Amino acid sequence: MKFTAGRATLLKALAHIQSVAEKRNTIPILANVLLDANNGSLSLTATDMEIAIVEDVPAEIHTPGSVTAPAAVLYEIVRKLPDGVDVELSHPGGEAQLDLRAGRYATRLNALPVDDFPSMVAGDLPHQFRLNSGVLKSLIDRSRFAISTEETRYYLNGIYMHVTESDGGGLLRAVATDGHRLARVETEVPSGAAGMPGVIIPRKTVAEIRKLLDEGPDEVEVSVSDTRIQFTVGSVTLTSKLIDGTFPEYERVIPKANDRILRVGKKDFSDAVARVAAISQERSRPVKLILSRDLLILSATSSDQGTAKEELDDTRVSYDGDDMEIGFQARYLNDITDQVSKNVEFVFADSAAPTIVRDVDSPSALYVLMPMRV
Repeated sequence: MKFTAGRATLLKALAHIQSVAEKRNTIPILANVLLDANNGSLSLTATDMEIAIVEDVPAEIHTPGSVTAPAAVLYEIVRKLPDGVDVELSHPGGEAQLDLRAGRYATRLNALPVDDFPSMVAGDLPHQFRLNSGVLKSLIDRSRFAISTEETRYYLNGIYMHVTESDGGGLLRAVATDGHRLARVETEVPSGAAGMPGVIIPRKTVAEIRKLLDEGPDEVEVSVSDTRIQFTVGSVTLTSKLIDGTFPEYERVIPKANDRILRVGKKDFSDAVARVAAISQERSRPVKLILSRDLLILSATSSDQGTAKEELDDTRVSYDGDDMEIGFQARYLNDITDQVSKNVEFVFADSAAPTIVRDVDSPSALYVLMPMRV
């Protein structure tokens, strides 16, 4: 096998590939990228047996063939080469090393047998649709912060994507929760998605597809079965297993009777939260919200450092409900307000009940936040 590819082209593909390749080396071949130079094009593949990514790139194929090479090492080498250089890789076959040349630079890398590289078969993916990449970015960005990292509740370790019906027609929803906060983001159901099953997309898959969306075309092809999901973004195809579990009935935790409404500018609120929370480095320390008519007082207390308080008056807040006090973890408040564009709306019931949080200017997203005892 022998081919030549531009450094920039190869680097971009290796950046995608090496982040999927398994880095823990429990199975050495999973740390490698499969380089397949055939039929006049170069294909790069990596897998950790949960996700597989394949990218086709233009290259000059001198001798067709295939080889595997350590993905992270190859990426670092190409990354440190000078701009504009052509990279030549050649391998005579068998157990020989892989030769890499670029200008006056040359190195040899150990190559593992191609036959040992696993194939992750997608199988039949009966539900196929196209989704605007900006819409998919929004679904991911506004929900993934609430994905649980608690491995015991593995069914919460991803985004639940499903189709549901509403008064205005079909909706495609992305939902994530860790038990302390919940994010629900929706868009019009795209053509072809109506019959898709509800699927839980793993956290790593979410992160990898999100990276691809920044560089890809305006549309993404999505294919789904009960056990797999596949995203095609330009010349990149990412296939992933789905989390085999049942996502909780999240609608049951969304309050229906909350009626005390606070509206405040996102920047005013998040800046005030950051200032009062600075009194303590304890992640679990709550920020207390004290509400009265058109007045919001935020406060925090630390037994080691002291207290902090800030008032937002009627020039910056709107509230006409009963007086109340409620506490939230500062990081959770900021995680949600980070998703809001300009103005945030809190809808309370009382100091112990879940609170609904909305972006005033974007009704397609809804958040639920559990209070803390203060």
